[in-house]
Amino acid sequence: MLSFLPFQYLPLQSKTPSMGQKSLAEQAQILLRSRLCNPTFIFTLFSDSPDSNHSKLKFIISSSVTEACNNSVLLLGPRGCGKIAVLELVLDDLRKEYHDLITVIKLNGLLHSDDNCALKEIARQLCVEHQLMFSKMASFDDNSQFMVAMLRECGLAHKTVIFVLDEFDLFAQGKQRLLYSLLDAMQSVTSQAVVVGVSCRLDADQLLEKRVRSRFSHRKLLFLPPSREDLQRLLEHILLLPTDSSLPHDYVADFNAKLLNILAGEKFKEIIETLSNSDLTFNHMLRFLFSAVCYMDLESGFMSLDNFKAALSTIQRQPKLECLKDCSILELYILVCMKRLEVKEPDTYNFNSVMKEYKSIHDSFQTSDYYARNVCLRAFEHLLQCELISVVDNRGLSQSIEFRPVRLLISCHELNQGLKSHRSCPVILQKLVDREG
Repeated sequence: MLSFLPFQYLPLQSKTPSMGQKSLAEQAQILLRSRLCNPTFIFTLFSDSPDSNHSKLKFIISSSVTEACNNSVLLLGPRGCGKIAVLELVLDDLRKEYHDLITVIKLNGLLHSDDNCALKEIARQLCVEHQLMFSKMASFDDNSQFMVAMLRECGLAHKTVIFVLDEFDLFAQGKQRLLYSLLDAMQSVTSQAVVVGVSCRLDADQLLEKRVRSRFSHRKLLFLPPSREDLQRLLEHILLLPTDSSLPHDYVADFNAKLLNILAGEKFKEIIETLSNSDLTFNHMLRFLFSAVCYMDLESGFMSLDNFKAALSTIQRQPKLECLKDCSILELYILVCMKRLEVKEPDTYNFNSVMKEYKSIHDSFQTSDYYARNVCLRAFEHLLQCELISVVDNRGLSQSIEFRPVRLLISCHELNQGLKSHRSCPVILQKLVDREG
């Protein structure tokens, strides 16, 4: 994570004015990068509204602290929508307000979905938090009893234990002993705890067993990609330079004026529309903006529309199409032959079949691009190495590669795009693919 370091503004020198402008641009670029790497700065924008997930989650957890009650809640939504970022922002706020009254225990289903492993990790974190000795040899029952005892002691001390279960749906697999032990312990009048489950599965609560579901409060907060209005606010929040920074006021005013002009333009809206068609989550948008800031021209000192276009092409990289650009003419012929064979003999063709199709094209159109069999075999093996094609299965490993069934790993659309972007693609290949399409 990048951190913003304050720079002392250096006045422009008459001998090298461009260096002074470059210095200002570097400072602005560092500031923007630091913002993009700081979830607290980004999601603070949406924390003020009483209808925001930040406000709702903070109310649920803080009421447990102030009213000495137990709660459970699920944060649901696609990956990259800011569930963990908002949760961390809420926890930071609560640590400031109730410094000695909360303990946070964090588990991840990818690491701790096994019940024994999860309870051991809970016991370990509780021991670290309260400066107790942790026993690695303790059994599941020992750790379960220890957790119940600690919840009781924390409740008597008016201290709330917050359990964060990331990848919550993975904890709902198997016998769910951990979830049952945890939620059952919270039924005691002396305990004071909150369980926060985080999952990208919208049906995570339906995965719970009946005995676990009956102890769950069924509170759910749904996280969605930002709306068009929120997205516009987010872009301005992140990219506009602050007027109270160490940067000169004139430079900040010019930078912001040029940027607002770009954001209001139709071409920029088209870029955002293209980006939104694939993924409109916060994560995807922030990666796009970070890339755009990295393309910022330090000589001019300002961001341009070209920076965002370059960022879009970087985000939308298609490795297969890039690999096709580097293919030889012979390799393109082999790929087109395989695409034609997929229609005639799906999943049953091999190198020998490809050679027959290759000869058929040559005989029909009298092309000048005709190579010896051993040259074609080397090109075929190179396509296998590039993973543009693959063998159908691992059976017949003792067979020569010439006889093993193969298949294409690129679609007809990708092949068509690759042929169009290739510098030296023969016209006949494009016509053959168009005819097949």
